[in-house]
Formats: sequence, structure tokens, C-alpha cells
Amino acid sequence: MKEALDIQVKGIVQGVGFRPFVYRLAKKYLIDGWVLNATDGVFIHAEGETKLLDEFVIELSENPPAASRVEEVTLKEVPLEDFDSFEIRFSDAGAVEKTTLVSPDLATCDDCARELFNPNDRRYRYPFINCTNCGPRFTIIEKLPYDRKSTSMKDFPMCERCAREYGDPLDRRFHAQPDACFECGPHISWREHEGMPGALAGVHAPGVSADVPAAPDVPAGASASHAAQTNVSRETLCASDAIDAPLGPIAWGTTREESDAILARAVELLLAGKILAVKGLGGFHLVCDASNPEAVALLRARKRREGKAFAVMMADMEAVRAYCEAGEAEEGILTATQRPIVLLRKRPDAVFAPGLADALPELGVMLPYTPLQHLLLHDFAKASGCAERSSQREAEGSRAATAVPMLVMTSGNIHDEPIVIDDEDAYEKLFAVADAFLGHDRAIRARYDDSVVRVIEAGSAGEAVQFIRRARGYAPLPLAMPAKAREGEDVSRETSVREQGCSIFATGPEQKNTFALTRDAEAFVSQHIGDLENAETYDAWLQAKDRYETLFEIEPDRIACDLHPEYLTSKWAHEQSLPVTEVQHHHAHVVSVMAEHGLAGPVCGIAFDGTGYGMDGAIWGGEVLLTNLTAFERFANFAYVPMPGGAAAVKHPLRMAYGVLWAFDLLDHPGAAAALEALGEQAAVCDQMIDRGINTPMTSSVGRLFDAASALLGICAEPAYEGEPAILLEAAIGRTDVSRETSAADATDATPADTNRDPSTPALRASAQNDDAGLSASAREAASRYAIAVVKNTATAASTAQDTSVVLFDAAPAFAALLDDLAADVPVGIIARCFHDAFVQAIVTAAELVRSLYGITTLALSGGVFMNRYLLEHALAALEQAGFTVAVNRDLPPNDGCISFGQAVVAWASSKEEGEQPCA
Repeated sequence: MKEALDIQVKGIVQGVGFRPFVYRLAKKYLIDGWVLNATDGVFIHAEGETKLLDEFVIELSENPPAASRVEEVTLKEVPLEDFDSFEIRFSDAGAVEKTTLVSPDLATCDDCARELFNPNDRRYRYPFINCTNCGPRFTIIEKLPYDRKSTSMKDFPMCERCAREYGDPLDRRFHAQPDACFECGPHISWREHEGMPGALAGVHAPGVSADVPAAPDVPAGASASHAAQTNVSRETLCASDAIDAPLGPIAWGTTREESDAILARAVELLLAGKILAVKGLGGFHLVCDASNPEAVALLRARKRREGKAFAVMMADMEAVRAYCEAGEAEEGILTATQRPIVLLRKRPDAVFAPGLADALPELGVMLPYTPLQHLLLHDFAKASGCAERSSQREAEGSRAATAVPMLVMTSGNIHDEPIVIDDEDAYEKLFAVADAFLGHDRAIRARYDDSVVRVIEAGSAGEAVQFIRRARGYAPLPLAMPAKAREGEDVSRETSVREQGCSIFATGPEQKNTFALTRDAEAFVSQHIGDLENAETYDAWLQAKDRYETLFEIEPDRIACDLHPEYLTSKWAHEQSLPVTEVQHHHAHVVSVMAEHGLAGPVCGIAFDGTGYGMDGAIWGGEVLLTNLTAFERFANFAYVPMPGGAAAVKHPLRMAYGVLWAFDLLDHPGAAAALEALGEQAAVCDQMIDRGINTPMTSSVGRLFDAASALLGICAEPAYEGEPAILLEAAIGRTDVSRETSAADATDATPADTNRDPSTPALRASAQNDDAGLSASAREAASRYAIAVVKNTATAASTAQDTSVVLFDAAPAFAALLDDLAADVPVGIIARCFHDAFVQAIVTAAELVRSLYGITTLALSGGVFMNRYLLEHALAALEQAGFTVAVNRDLPPNDGCISFGQAVVAWASSKEEGEQPCA
């Protein structure tokens, strides 16, 4: 019996080859009808025999294309229309609501990678090869539905051959909107500072501003061996300093020969230690040879990135394994379509260029995700003679270093400014950084940094992914709003979005900003924006907000913002004409975890970070909260310590150390002498500021306590970037080569041991296993001295459950023990481990207190401190062993990148709980 169904598929179903997939399924199951893209999904009219129709629907739902994400399939029986074939129809532009999800950008697929290096393929070495399974998506789209005319590819009319592929339902490039070739598509461009020998001749191409001087075309055969033809030695290039020279004309790679000439020149400069600005999917990268210490140092100096580790790009997993330890989970992430930067443990026998990721156990690694990156790495490897370099290094006793090529790939910006996305802007803003610019003429419509993740041990759950930065490849995929917040609400997809409830715009925090925009049962959390104290980053925040609202056609009904009155986002929120919900920073942290896991509460929320405005006006950051989706009570916090100088105590941790010593009455301890001596006259200034209460906020921040410990131990007293003191403190665990006289740079060649998996001494092994059976009596005594004391808090008449806790955690004993051991010349690596273990135990103690008093056994951990692998993994193991259920951020970073989602959920749930018209 023949039947007819109208089928609506919602999710990420546009730009991922979904319609050709449906077409092929229809042919397989003898289905007649049609399929089209609409603004709220993909619509299918299917007619066929009942059994075949059922099988068609099942496979449609269960085996969609890998790059798609089917969230809902709706079926409706309709009358037969007696179609005699199946066709793909043009997109429906008449729908009103835009509920379709937009795919993030996708890494180059294996098929396109093979064609890229196949001399017999017409797209051989074309830097923009793509198909329905890969290529740019969100960074080129301008409006929905996703069609070529609605992307930045609208400026590139297809040639006849590309048009045939685009129109063939059985072709891999059927309706691949960015599809192109050398004849009709985008092309790479090249521009370098004048004065460097061997420069390419400029080519004035259509679309280039008239003030760019034209130059003769590059000869057709110039690309075959450009470096050989110019006969320029690496020494000559290195000797030239063209960074102050003006930029020369632009050369365009409009043919394969011209494109190859540009790539040859790019490789030539990389091998000579030069820095390139290379345009990617979401913005420019600054690129140099990662094995060249001089190039790495030069990039650091020009970019003003003094100490923060660089990420590198390697060609494939074989290259990755030569330098780093990568398990199945890491390999799966590295090779997935998202292609994030993955933090990997360095191999113990690997040697890295000084300045790359000094004194850290991990290296950020990613694989190529654009055709241009594939070509650049391939050609760089071929030209650099890596096989010879590998043999030489093996003879020297280290088989890993320089065995395969790798390139530094860092964001194309200066200091805290947003990543550059436009070629003309790059010429201006990166003028003094890059020796040359490898750009192209396909416009970037959305600014996207690379995502950063790591794999952690999550107790009995096994390995889990932790986001450090969520951006390219993941955003704008939506997160589900918690079911509890929608209780009693009709969430039928047949109902309009406007009828299903309000939309919240959550501004996010001041640092590591993301924003969130809700629609129905989902929240779109933006890509990483950055620190909004920077004016250009704030402008980028406004631009991204407008883009999301326009693209998804969402008009917010309410704004959620941070409690801090001086945040730019908070000021902006109160300047708008919409109702505003203020959400305390650490409540947002905890609720982000609850919402990710579908928890309604109450939970014991533990939020450890560097800063967050508290209900009492102090700076919070060491909080134990009793939390549900709409409210919290402050059960416990770390005892307040002064921050002499406020923000200056963050930039200069010795000031923070002084505040800790003052608060814990440890200024006269012998172990504090070195820190006080290093402070010099500033010690007296700090003392006066604290005594008089001048610019000395009080803080409960665990992050600041870690900063103080790092400074006292001499590990990091003058950080080059945010979080460096705590990062290096963790990296010091288990090491015996770090002392008060040993800086991070001095320890470059002594890669920290992975103390979680392979502790370096029997005593440390026993500590890592939470078993002191193998410890000596003195070691057991030392471990017990590193304690966080628990004391009852004293409330005042004006105290509330939100600003005054029941319990205080006092870190004075832990700091006293740290100073005792420092004075006794105990290795800093052992002190660092004991200090961390004290905080692990404090977390367990807090959980046990809450359980004994309130019966709450579910915990939610969040905050930037939980990016500390040692602390998080050991806390998870200890809590699980103690019988607790623990949730952590899994779809968002635990740092402030999760705040906007938490804000949105609190505001949305609060409006429902108040019994108001949603968001009224």
C-alpha cells in the first residue's frame, strides 16, 4: 500500500550534504516526492510503499551525514500527490521563523585532501577546495537559509564545471555553497615588506583597492622552483630586516602556477626565520617555524606575548606522536571535523625550541583544517629536509625533536586585541609583526579563534573533554536549556518561538567573554570574544551580538548581566530599555554546570576562580554554595585576605603574597624573608595600604591564594600573562629542579613530569594514590601540616544567607607549612604537590559538611581554578571515592567562558518561578 508523509527535520541539516543524502535514500527505498531547505529545517514530501517508507524514515533519523546533527524529526500523514520521481527543490524563502541551526566550519575532509594532492584532479593544489562534507560555514554565512547567495561566496559566480557538480544530486559537491575552483573561486594573495631579496612581482587583481601599485604578472612557469630561480640564500634573507620597510604590491594566485609561486615564497621565508600572517577560516594566524628559536623569540617580541605558550600545527598523527603523548581520545578529537587545539603531554624525549611552551608539561597541538594549511605544511616539510634533520637529531640522542615539521600558529592580533579578519586591517594592524601576508579574497563574516580542549581523567566515567576555549568548530551549536526551567510549558515545535517563551540575552563576564542568546529550549553561546576592557574587543562583542540576533532572528525580551556595577557589560545592560536580571558571578558558574547536566538542584556548588563580585561587595572566588537554578546560599568560603593595590596584586603576585602573609600573621616567618626582600620598599607600601584600607579590596579567591603560593616559592613573581603563577605552580609538582632561584625560563629543558600518571618518587606515588602507606613518618607529618582549617563564621545582624557563610576555610596552616618547608629547603616540587593536596582535601571536607547538614550528595564544580588538571582530577577521584555524584562543565569551559550560559538560565528560570508572563 502506498502512503505519503510530510517530514520536517530540524537541527544542523543545511550545508552538510543533507539533501543529497535524502535524495540517495529516496532512490534506495523507491520513494517519490521532493526535499528542500527551509528557514526552520529541511522539509521532505515522501511517497512510497508503507514498509519502504518506514525504513526510509528510520535511516533518515539514525544514519544522517556525519557533519549533521538531527535534533527532531516530525512526521505528518498527507494525501498522495502521485509523484513519479524524487527531486531536490530550491530553498524556501517564504518561511517566517528561522529555527534552523547553522553548522560551524568543518575541517577539510579526506576526499578533498586526496584531491588536493592528486595531480590528475582539476582542483589539484587549489587552496579553497571543499565539498558538502567540509569547508567554511558559519564564518561565511550572512543570512538564512544557507545558500550561496547568502554567503560571502556570492561574489564568485560558478564556472560551468562547478555549476554542473553543484546541480548533480549524486555529486559530493551538490549544493556545496562554497564550491569553487581556480577558474571561478577565491584566490590567495601575497604581500611582503619591501627590501627582502627574491620578492614576488605584484599583480593588480580585481577587487584590490586602486592605491595598491600594479606590477607585471608572474611568469606562467615561475612556480616550479621559485626559491631555486631567485637563488636567494637563507642567510641573505635572515640578514635583511624589512619590518620597518613599506609593504610592496600584492601578488595574486589566480592560476595554479601563481598560487604555487606564492606558497614557495611563503615556505622560503618561514625557513629563513620570518613571520607570516596567514588568513584562515575565522581570522589571521601569525606563523613561524616552531623549531627555530630565533623565529619564536621574534614572534614573541613583536606580538608582545612574553611567556604564554604557543600552539603549533603538525601535519598528521605520526608527527604528533613524535613529539607528544596522544591516546585514542586525543586522536579522535585532533582528527574530528572541529579540529581544535588539543593540549597534549610532551614526550619525555622530545626537545622543543626555547620559548615555545617552556616549563609546561603540555603543548597545544592542532592538525590542518583548511586546504591552504595542508598545502603550507606539506610544502614546508618537503622544503625543510625533515628526514635529514631527523637523522641528525637521532644521532645526537633525541629521536623526537625536529623529526617532523611544525609551525607556530597563534592568533593574528596584538596582545589583547581581537583577531584580525580583513586583509586591509591585517596590513595595518600586523604591519610591525608580520614580514609577509598570505591572504585571500573570500570575506570572513564572523571572527573566530581556534577552540582549545584537553582530555582529563574523570573518575569512573573515564576520559572526558574539558574546554579551555570554545570557538571555531563548536560555536554556535546550541546548548539545551534545563528541563526543569520549562516545566509546565508547551514546548511543541508546532508552536511559534514567540509563543513558547521569552528570549534572554546574557551579556557574559568582563574577561574571557562569551554571550548567550536563548530561543525556545536552546541557548546559543557565542564563540570566545575575549577581554572586554579592550575597546576593540568590546566593539567585536557588540558586532557579534548583532550578528547572532540578526542571523537567528531573535529579539531579546530580557537581559541578564553580572552583578558587578562597573563591568562594561553591566553598564550596557542597564542602558537598554529591557528588564535586567543581575546574576552573581559564582552562581552563574555553578548553574552553567547544572544546566549542562540537566540538574534542577539543590546541589553543592563549588566555584573556585580568580575574581567575581560578591553580594557583600568583596571579591569572591573560593565559594561553596547551596544552589538551585534561581537562587543560592553561601555555605562556606575561604577566609578573606587583603589585595594591596587591587588589580596590581594580580599583576604582581608578591603583593598578593604580602596580603596573605599579613592576614595569616606570617610576616616574621623565616620562609617569607626572600619574598619580602624581593618586594623591597613595596612591602612598606603594601602594609600602609592594608592598614589604612586604601585600594585594598578583600578577597576569598582561591586563584589569588595560588598566585601567592607561586610567588612565595619563587616560581612566578612577575607573570607575563593572566594565570601564569598558578599554571607554573601546577607544572612544578613533583619536580626537584625548581627552586627559589630557578625561573621558568631556566627550566626549559627539564619538562615537568606527568605527576598524575607517573610520579617521580615513591612518596609522591603514594600521595597520588591517596594512600600514605609508603610514606615515611616525616612525610606523613608534612602532608598533615598542609591543612585548610574549618572554622565557624560569625554572622552580624545585617548578614544574609547570600553574603555571609556558615563556615570559613582558613588557609593559614597550609601557608605556614609551605613556609616551613621552604625554609628547610624541601624541594619546591614536593611543596607544590602538598599545597595542591590541601585544596583537594578542602573540597572533600566542604562536600562532607554539606552532606551531613543538608543531605545533598550532588556537587557541581566550576571556575577557572578547575583548569588545573592536578586539582580537578584528584578532586574528582576523592569525591567519587567518598560517595558523591560530581558534575563539571563538559560543553563549555570552567573558566568565565561558561558565565553567559549560567546567567541566561538563572534569568529564564527566575522569570518562570516568579509566575510572571515569561520575561515580563
